[in-house]
Amino acid sequence: MPTNSTIISASQALDHLQDPKWIFVDCRFNLSNPGWGHEEYQHGHIPGAVFADINKDLSGKTTSETGRHPLPNPEDFIQKVEDWGIDLHKQVVAYDHASGAYAARLWWLLQTYGHESVAVLDGGLQAWTAAGYPLAAAVENPKKAVFDGLPDPNQWVTTHEVEAMLKDPSFMIIDARAPERFRGEQEPIDHVAGHIPGAVNHFHHENLTSDGYFLVPSQLYQAYEELIGDLPADHVIVYCGSGVTACHNLLAMEIAGLYGAKLYAGSWSEWIRNPRRPIEIGE
Repeated sequence: MPTNSTIISASQALDHLQDPKWIFVDCRFNLSNPGWGHEEYQHGHIPGAVFADINKDLSGKTTSETGRHPLPNPEDFIQKVEDWGIDLHKQVVAYDHASGAYAARLWWLLQTYGHESVAVLDGGLQAWTAAGYPLAAAVENPKKAVFDGLPDPNQWVTTHEVEAMLKDPSFMIIDARAPERFRGEQEPIDHVAGHIPGAVNHFHHENLTSDGYFLVPSQLYQAYEELIGDLPADHVIVYCGSGVTACHNLLAMEIAGLYGAKLYAGSWSEWIRNPRRPIEIGE
């Protein structure tokens, strides 16, 4: 049974800082400055933590048909996980500086590969440092592990599957981007504004308190229940700009006890690769 499979507090994580069965992974990232996260990691990180690069480690190569952060090649991802010292018996704690917006991508990937004992640090690195807990700048050299996990393709959907779902009222598509991007009023990243027709908006920031911690399970449950009603969670598809912050919504749903929602891995940046695909503007 997994020790921690959704989120974990800084104080709980601190208790296992020296535990060889626990692995901490720093997922800090800045889309406009891709090298920023590793630079910050080198300046100071949770002692023993390894660094996961969203672009290089948690995504595959971008092509003319994919979104900005396609899923990584399984062999490459497994090799990276093994280099980090992760096996199926290790408890993983992923963290970032953005209340889990990037760390949730690693959480989702490991869960998809059958590794349930992975949690996101609630409140991010800010919660850790606010509590006065230590940081380190040393180069970490974890012992290589053997990872036996394999990806479960039932955990995500393709663009073709989303196209088919547009005509199926038994599925709901949730857009995790900011409301102004969903409505098409602003689009600072992708070259086309708007959203997938029929999608509803639940900005991933709405999963959080004003100080950056996840809402309690009952609050999250109420928020998502208002969106999906009686629809089974496994008929919910979540997307964002590139399949990264959508994982934050998937994590929030699991905290709420709503299991089985799937990621549209290509997300908006893949959807708009083909100008023939429909888009909507407004609510």
